[in-house]
This record gives sequence, C-alpha cells and structure tokens, in this order.
Amino acid sequence: MSTEDVTLTAGDAEVTVQPGNGCRIGSLRIGGTELLRQGKKYGCFPMVPWCGRIADGRFRDGATVHQMPLNSPPHAIHGFARDAEWRTARPAHLSADRAVFTYELADPWPYPGRVTQIVELGEDALTLRLGIETYGDSFPAQAGWHPWFNRNLGGQDVTLDFSPAWQEERGDDHLPTGRRVDPAPGPWDDCFGMPDGVDVTLTWPGRLEVNVKSREQWVVVYDEQEAAVCVEPQTGPPNGLNTAPRLVTPVEPLETATTWTWRRL
Repeated sequence: MSTEDVTLTAGDAEVTVQPGNGCRIGSLRIGGTELLRQGKKYGCFPMVPWCGRIADGRFRDGATVHQMPLNSPPHAIHGFARDAEWRTARPAHLSADRAVFTYELADPWPYPGRVTQIVELGEDALTLRLGIETYGDSFPAQAGWHPWFNRNLGGQDVTLDFSPAWQEERGDDHLPTGRRVDPAPGPWDDCFGMPDGVDVTLTWPGRLEVNVKSREQWVVVYDEQEAAVCVEPQTGPPNGLNTAPRLVTPVEPLETATTWTWRRL
C-alpha cells in the first residue's frame, strides 16, 4: 500500500488526496478553480479520533482517565490522524473517481483499531466517509472534517448561509460551557447544533456555490482568519469525548459522511 498522493477526476472536477500527510484533501479544483487553502497544514483534514479540543487533553472511559498530548496547550485538539501517514487501500487506478485509505490507531491512543476514509468524486459533488473500528475493547471516539475553504476565489468574499437551532456557548477556554444559546453573529470559532443534519451553503458571488451536508447534527464554523473559512461537520461537539461520547464497539463501528455539492453562478 502506498502513501503517494492520489488524484481523482470526474468531469472538470479534480481532487488530490495526500495519505502521507494525514490523508487530507490537498486540493479540490472545479473547472480549474482551487477551492481549498493551500499549504501542508490546510486543505481538508480528517479529525480522528476526536474533533476540536479535549479539555486539558484528558478524557474518561469508565473509571480510567486517559491523557492525550497537549498539541494546543492547555488542550489537545483535532486528534492526531491528521499528522500521521495513512495508506491507500484501494489504488486510484482501479477507479478514477473513488479511493479508499486506512490508518491504524496507535500510541498515544490507548485502543487498537483502524480508521478508513473513502473519497468519492462526482462531476458536481464530493463525498467523504469515515469509519472507526476497534480491534478489541469498546472506546469513545469522534470523527469529522476540517476543510479550509478559500475566502476569495477572485471576486467577492464568500458568504455563509445556515440556520442552526442553537449555538454552544463558548467559554474563555474555547470549550462549550454546556449551555445552548441563540445563534449569534460572527466572526465565529463556535459549534452549532443542526438536529436535522448539517446544511451550510458557501457562496462566492458570481463564481460558485457549495453546499456542505452531513447527517450529523454538529458543525463548527471558524472564520477568524483572513485567508479562509472552515465549515466542519462532526459527530459531536468540542470536548465531546467527555460530554457526548460515541462508542466504537466490536459490533458497531463509528461511521459518518459528508457531501459537498457545487454549482456555478
């Protein structure tokens, strides 16, 4: 199995996946226009085996407390699969528009298991799927994606349109306080609840419209940087390993998906 970049094409859409760099989507081009911020830490990376921040890097599984490395002191953020080498399990030459990648959970994660990411490209849509399975005991986990969409594609800046049911109140430590409040105006580094599923539309006026959907009810929106905006569908809120854990069990993996659909304006 390879760690070399994999490029998929469908119509005039092209996506490049970088298994050797955290299995991130390094590029998504529509008709030659690059949608994602470029750079080793950008693109769109999978957040596994947790999303957002874990308070003080610690989470509890039953009576056991596990300590994760503080990669965003005083917290641990976004998992560590984004910094790992993945492997291409299904080579792209078998299918020009679909590829499968895997990553073996390893230290410092205390549970053995496997993560699989499936990337499927259509002429007007990109679907990303994540699955987490255990090789032994059940464990809490989260999964999601952190895309960095370019704020500007050569015209006016992007606008966001979404109608969340609530916003997770954010404390001074950037973690949800546990209170749900009415959605407030941006700029945001905030988690929102969409109980009917994530549904966010990004519009670059006169250029392109992209609709981000997921069956999950949680989305983080981050637009505090000048170059890009982030719309992050995920299986739970920040610090969710402690507050809203999803269990990966021997009979039930954690599975999630997001689909981005686009049209020209």
